[in-house]
Amino acid sequence: MPAETASVPGSPAPPVAVEDLPALQRRTTGVLIVTQILGGLGVPIGIALAPVLATEISGTEAVSGLAPTASVVGTALLSVPLASLMTSRGRRPGLVLAYLIGALGAALVVLAALTKNFPLLLVGMAGFGAASSANLQARFAAADLAAPDRRARAISTVVWATTIGAVLGPNIAAPAGRVFSGTSIPVTAAPFLWAAVIFLLTGVVVAVLLRPDPLLTARALAPDEDRSAAGRSLRAGVAAVKASPRARLALVTVAVTHTAMVSIMTMTPVHLGHHGAGLQLVGLVISGHIAGMYAFSPVMGWLSDRLGRLSVIGLAAGLLSLAALLAGTSGGSHGQTAAGLFVLGLGWSAGLVSGSALLTDSVPQPARAAAQGLSDLTMNSAAGVGGAAAGLIVAQAGYGWLNAAGALLLLPMAGLALFTARTKTVHGEQEAPDRTDPGRP
Repeated sequence: MPAETASVPGSPAPPVAVEDLPALQRRTTGVLIVTQILGGLGVPIGIALAPVLATEISGTEAVSGLAPTASVVGTALLSVPLASLMTSRGRRPGLVLAYLIGALGAALVVLAALTKNFPLLLVGMAGFGAASSANLQARFAAADLAAPDRRARAISTVVWATTIGAVLGPNIAAPAGRVFSGTSIPVTAAPFLWAAVIFLLTGVVVAVLLRPDPLLTARALAPDEDRSAAGRSLRAGVAAVKASPRARLALVTVAVTHTAMVSIMTMTPVHLGHHGAGLQLVGLVISGHIAGMYAFSPVMGWLSDRLGRLSVIGLAAGLLSLAALLAGTSGGSHGQTAAGLFVLGLGWSAGLVSGSALLTDSVPQPARAAAQGLSDLTMNSAAGVGGAAAGLIVAQAGYGWLNAAGALLLLPMAGLALFTARTKTVHGEQEAPDRTDPGRP
């Protein structure tokens, strides 16, 4: 009897046999790990150097925060059109375009440095944010072909791969800048040229190796009634989230955890500086925070698949609350601040992995890409507002009150999780993902 196959619209690859899906999923995950490592090398360069470059170009520190903010805004705004492209054409075209825009943005940053053009710097940083959007969307690409009971682990594996680039990226910024010493390119702008090359290389890897397209393959395996173009529109994605309490909880989870993390993390170096910490100590604290964010994501994925998404969302709320308590009451204790930031990273990881998996579980397959783009738009927009408000809170009330505000943000997430769990119990619903997912036994 011939093997069951699925033709993949828009892909030159031959039909995919259902029994070959596990191998295809492993290959897809491997490609995404490579792109996350490469993308992770480029993105931290902008995070580390954008404020410094903004100060050099503008001549004042007062507007230094606008450059990284422009990157966050670019990540948020580009999430929707990129998700729209993925919804209609697949993951590969969307990811390739995102990395190309990121490379163009990095080149514009260098041009802005050469011409001392601050508005051009902001435009370049907004384009640079597209690479961050691609890195975020890659976690959902990992889940397209994953078995329902392994989705969180698939997502967490790709998130974990970011650790390598996130650690190495800031450390290659200085050597990359020195390569162009003696030229007209400022040392602080030269690493953006490296970032542009890295993003172009990442786009090539995606274009050549991410075949067949995981989203189109999953869609081809969906039941015939789920393949209508109308069901894949952005409007359908919004409607799918509105129609599902679990999807709404997932959206709130990723937005709240990301906002709380960004708000507290952004102002921690300032807090440490007020208590006499040098740049080396600040770097160590932030490195520990990044380790908490990424290095333990496979643990969060395993827990999400074994214990359930709602349980890990509750864990995220508990970890973030503990982090706010530790950091907010640390005073001049650098060790306690470092512990708080590490736990903050763990809470973010738990919330992002479980929330992303829950969102993928909770909306119909055709609307997933659109709903996932909406998720990234929401989380980055909320984090942008939170990061801007964090400075005002610290200036007016202090670092302790910022952490208190971050803890308060968790209340609606925790309340919605409890309500969803109670509703599930009352109506006898199963939290486990649908085992009849297309292409799965």
